Amino acid sequence: MKKLLLLLLCTTTLGLVSCKKDTIIYEPTSRTHYFSIQPNDWVLSGDGYTLTYNWANSNVINDVTLENDAVIVYVSHPLDSESDIAIPSTFDGRAYSYELYNGGMRVDIQSSDLQADAPVKPTGVVRVKVVVIQSST
Repeated sequence: MKKLLLLLLCTTTLGLVSCKKDTIIYEPTSRTHYFSIQPNDWVLSGDGYTLTYNWANSNVINDVTLENDAVIVYVSHPLDSESDIAIPSTFDGRAYSYELYNGGMRVDIQSSDLQADAPVKPTGVVRVKVVVIQSST
């Protein structure tokens, strides 16, 4: 009887000790940056095929970001300034893309259908949202 009682007491104690609640809080690992491109800030390439805006901000895009992190870029929708589209994207004959480099990024617009050499320059302000998602490595 003592052995049975001792076994029951040990089992109960082990069951109560193993029930521990842990609260895990994950800190956000992404950073979001905004900037605007004025219509006269676009530069036409020498061959006339690409409009480019150069965003030089070494604090945002650096070697660590290029090596380990993910970067997602959005631009304001050409017809609805209240919504965004992720790039690379094609809309209304314009192909939007971006290129990352140590110290910044370039946003490009090209003609998507090759009907015209020079792409159509935006007439309004283009809002850009850059989301950098840090890797856990």
